[in-house]
This record gives sequence, structure tokens and C-alpha cells, in this order.
Amino acid sequence: MSPPPDDGIAATADAAGFGPSLAEVNRSVAVPSGVPVWRRALAFAGPGALVSIGYMDPGNWATGIAAGARHGYSLLWVVLLSSLMAVVLQVLAARLGIATGRDLAQLTRERASSRSAVAQWLLCELAICACDLAEVLGTAIALNLLFGLPLAAGVLLSALDTFLLLWLQQHGFRRLEAFIATLALLVFGCMGINLMLARPEVSAVLGGLLPQPLAFDADQLWLAIGIVGATVMPHNLYLHSAIVQTRRHGRDDAGKREAARFAAWDAGFALAFAFMVNAALLVLAASVFHDGGHPEVDGIEQAHELLSPLLGSALASVVFGLALLLSGQSSVVTATLAGQVVMEGFVRMRLRPWARRLLTRGIAIVPALFVALDGSPGATGRLLVLSQVLLSLQLPFAIWPLLRFTHDRRLMGALANPRWLSALTALIGALIVTLNLWMLGRMAADWLGG
Repeated sequence: MSPPPDDGIAATADAAGFGPSLAEVNRSVAVPSGVPVWRRALAFAGPGALVSIGYMDPGNWATGIAAGARHGYSLLWVVLLSSLMAVVLQVLAARLGIATGRDLAQLTRERASSRSAVAQWLLCELAICACDLAEVLGTAIALNLLFGLPLAAGVLLSALDTFLLLWLQQHGFRRLEAFIATLALLVFGCMGINLMLARPEVSAVLGGLLPQPLAFDADQLWLAIGIVGATVMPHNLYLHSAIVQTRRHGRDDAGKREAARFAAWDAGFALAFAFMVNAALLVLAASVFHDGGHPEVDGIEQAHELLSPLLGSALASVVFGLALLLSGQSSVVTATLAGQVVMEGFVRMRLRPWARRLLTRGIAIVPALFVALDGSPGATGRLLVLSQVLLSLQLPFAIWPLLRFTHDRRLMGALANPRWLSALTALIGALIVTLNLWMLGRMAADWLGG
């Protein structure tokens, strides 16, 4: 698919060496004119679904289950806070792409030295591989739970999802978005079935949404950081700033404002679904395991094994495993597209989608296969948590450039951040940095003490 002819702005960007990432789909989705507002809004809907699926990948399952089983509903407000922070950051990423016609990776490279650009690219690749690692393990665990397939075989079989991505990309970006949105709705439906079977206390759920002191509980703090790292995905910021450029909207200020407004609604609506899935995971673990006297459950396999006996329905474990499989497979698209964006943006290197997919998946398979063959109890859960730690550590390297660029009126024009929004984003970045420093300090203390 070749993109339609663009205007002078895009041509200037190309001449300067900063042409659009994912050029084959850039401005390929038409936005109809002279139609009702709801039809124009539907034309902008889609990028949010691609981004949101990364917020409900298997890495979120590990943190949500552990938090709910150990501490009941007390960390549910952390899921809500993380989701709200994610909405703010994704909206800023979308505004950046719409206002400038370039993505976060391209702009970072443009304003950084070659060494700095390469270093940041490598950090991004590490985060993407960490995300892909969670998808590999999640898919392998789901295949094991549903069909009894050994973990090692499931890890190797996960490489075949490359062909799924190729097939989807051949049918156009709009159909790709629709496919991912359908999978996200199926995951949401599966979690809804289990919640109906669990019948959690509504008052307890509502109470968990209210901020509560962590009481200096080290385990609660550790899990809170894991929730933040699993919820706010750094590579999604790069991805979102690129895929909003698939819409062929007006390039004047009015057209950009409209595109930014609809992109914000799209991101907010899609991430609301992601929040409900993540909240459902924690609520399910809290109502079934914590309230049922099994706070020791902290792994996906344990949760799957105990769900049906505790709920009295064989359906519970089946839909749990199915939702895990769907979330792992749908997250494939997010990781691969994000990998293409950061590689093209930071180091101006283009690979065919199948080559890019095999590269990322090949790196992720190695540690996953090692853990699968090792077979130690809880090893997969520990590796899933480690993957989320890596994501959290990389996040500030994406947030601060995003804040700097979106606050720059010369770059953003009419879509530059108002002061309150820049202040809010800076607060989010400072909170994440503080949590990361605390986490690193605790890890260093444990290592020295051990």
C-alpha cells in the first residue's frame, strides 16, 4: 500500500531526512468531510485500540494477581492512578504526532547527538524486548493451561505469530485496528464472565478505588511499582505518536485541533477498557484468593489451577486461559510496530516487518526458553515481574523528551501544552523516577545484604 500524495509539510520533512515512520500507512486512512461528527470521530478511532492492548498484556496479569491475592482491594487505586497517568501521556504523544508530522523517536534523534540517539534506541529496544518477553511467556503459559502443551514448546510455537502479523498488515491498517479492537473486547468479555462468577463485594471494590496509605509496607510498595511499570508502557508513547499520522486530516490549525480532540477521545475510551481489564484482574484475585484464604497465590498458573475449584465452575479456568492467550497474541502487533517506529526514528534503519518481528522475538525467546526448560517453581512469574521492572526503568527516558517537545510552542504551535498540563506531566515523571529510585535502592540493599 502506497501512501497518498501529501502536502508541502511532509515533503519538507522528507527533504530534511525526517520522513514519516511506517511510511507505507502514513496518511492512508481518509477522514470524510461533510458528515456528522460521530462519523468523523469513527474515522479517528483505532490508534487507541492498538495502544491499549499493550496495557493489558501478560505482564499486567502477574502484578494484578499478586497484588489482589496478597493485599485484597487495597492497591486497586494504584491501578486507577496508573491508568490516568497513561491517558495523559498517550494524549500528549498523539498531540505531538499530529502537530509536528513526526514521531517521538524522530524528534528525539533530531535534537540529540548520534551517541545519545543510539543509546536511547538501545534502551527502547530493551523495553520492547522486555514486553515481548512477557508476551512469549504469557502465550506459552496459556497454551500450557488450555491444551497441556509444555512451556518450552509453547515458547518456540510463539515465533509463529510473525505470520499472523504479516497477514494482518497485508489487509490494510484499518482492518488491523479492527482486528485488535475485537481481541481487546474478547479479553474484556472473558474477564467480565469471571467477575460475574466471583461476585465481588461492590462496596469493597469502590473502597479500593479510594487512595489509601501504603503504611510503609515494602511488599505493597514493590507491587505498586510493578503495577505502574506494567500499566504505563514506554514504547507505546513512541508508537502512538506515529500511528496517529495514519489519518489524512487537514494540516491547518483547525484540522490539527480537531484531530487532536478526536485522538484524545479515542485514547481515553480505549484506555478505559484497559483499566477495566486490569482492575478486573486485581478484583478477581482479591475476591477469590485473598478473601478465600489463599493469599499465597502470586502466579498465573496457580490462579488458573484454583479458579474453578474456588468458584465451582469449570468455565472460570477456561475463559481465564483464553483471555491470557488473546492478550498475549494481540500485544504482538504493539511490540512489532513500536519496534519499527523506534528503529526508523532513532537510527533511520528500515527492516521488513517479518525481519523486525523475528529479531525481537528471537531475543525474547532465549530467556523465556531458559526459564521454561529450568522448570523451577515461580520462575516464569519472577521473569514476568522482571520484564515490567525493565519497562518502568525505561519510562523516564520517554517521558521527559515528550514533555519538552509538547511544551515547545515553536514546535507544537496551537497544540502546545498549557502550563497546567506541563506541570501535571512533570509531576507524573517525577513520581515515576522516585519510584524507580526506591526500587533500585531496595534491589541494591537486598543484593548487598544477600
